[in-house]
Amino acid sequence: MKIVVCIKQVPDTAEVRINPETNTLVRDGVPSIINPYDLHAIEAGLQIRDSVGGTVTVLTMGPPQAEDALREAIAMGADEAVLLTDRAFAGADTLATAFTLAGAVQSLGFDLVLCGKQAIDGDTAQVGPEMAEFLNIPHIAYVKRVEEITEEKIRVQRLMEEGYDVVEAPLPVLLTVVRELNEPRLPSLKGKMRAKKAEIKKLSHEDIKAEEEKVGLKGSPTQVKNIFAPEAKKDRKMLTGSTEEVVDQLVEILKEMKCI
Repeated sequence: MKIVVCIKQVPDTAEVRINPETNTLVRDGVPSIINPYDLHAIEAGLQIRDSVGGTVTVLTMGPPQAEDALREAIAMGADEAVLLTDRAFAGADTLATAFTLAGAVQSLGFDLVLCGKQAIDGDTAQVGPEMAEFLNIPHIAYVKRVEEITEEKIRVQRLMEEGYDVVEAPLPVLLTVVRELNEPRLPSLKGKMRAKKAEIKKLSHEDIKAEEEKVGLKGSPTQVKNIFAPEAKKDRKMLTGSTEEVVDQLVEILKEMKCI
C-alpha cells in the first residue's frame, strides 16, 4: 500500500510574535516544528504500513528549510520524503496549496492520503478536503480510530460533537485525523542517523505539471490582509474559597449583572 502523509512546518506557538507595523507573523528567529496534528497523521501512516505493508512517503510544501521537518518524519520511521519547493509556490492560500499538494500526490501515486485535521498557524482545516476534491477521491474528516483497512476499503470512526460515526469508504481515500487517534512515537537514534543521510526529493511546479497561474499567489483567490492578537480584557475577577463560597459569589455577581 502506498501511503502519502502531508505535513506542514509551522512556527512554534510558544514563540509566535506579530509585527505591529505589518500585522504579519514574525518568522525570523522563531523556531519551527511539525504541525502537531500532522504528527498523528505520520504515526497513523506508520501503523497502517506496519499492519498491512507498503511504504510511507511524507510530503510538504515550503522553503528549503522545510527539509528539517521531513527529516524528523524520516527519523520517526517514514520511508521517503518529498519537498515541494519553488518560488512560484510562494503566497499560496488554501486553494492553491491544496492544488499543488494534490498535483504532487498524483505524480507520486497513492492508495491512502493522510493529513492532520488542520494547521495550528492557519486553523482553516480546508487543505485536506480541498485536496480530496482535486484528486476526485472520498474524504473522511476528524478520524479518531481506524477500525479496519484492506487493499479495497477502510472503516474508521469519525469524531463528532456527541460521540462518533462509523464510516466506510473505498480506496483510494483521504483522511484528516485528530489527536485522539494515537500517540506519535519519538524519533529513534537509528532513525535520526538514517534521516541525516536520507535524500530529500525536490519537486517544482514543472515537475508536477502544474500551471504557474494556478499555484502560489497567482493561483490564490483569497489573501490575508492582516493578523492581530486580540486585546487582553482587564475586567476579570478570580473567585476563591470553598465550592459553596464561590457559588455564592457567582450568584451575587450574576444578580448585579441582572442575569438572574
